[in-house]
Amino acid sequence: MITKAVFALCFPFMLVVLFTRVTFNHYVAIALTAALLFASYLKGYTETYFIVGLDVVSLVAGGLYMAKKEADKKKDSA
Repeated sequence: MITKAVFALCFPFMLVVLFTRVTFNHYVAIALTAALLFASYLKGYTETYFIVGLDVVSLVAGGLYMAKKEADKKKDSA
C-alpha cells in the first residue's frame, strides 16, 4: 500500500512533465496523463479511493508546475 501511494504521488507528476516536454503544451500533457490514469482505473489497478486521490493531487501539481514553467519561459523571452 505504501509503495502504491508513493508511486501515485510521483508518476502522474513526472508524466505531465514528460508529456509537456514532448507536446509543448501542458493542457495536452494533462489530458494524456488523465487518460492513462483513467485506463488504469478501468483495468482495476487501483484498490482504494485514497490512491485515486493521490493520483489526482499529483496530476494537479504537475499541471500547476508546468503552467508556471511555461509562464516563466514566456516572461523571460518577452
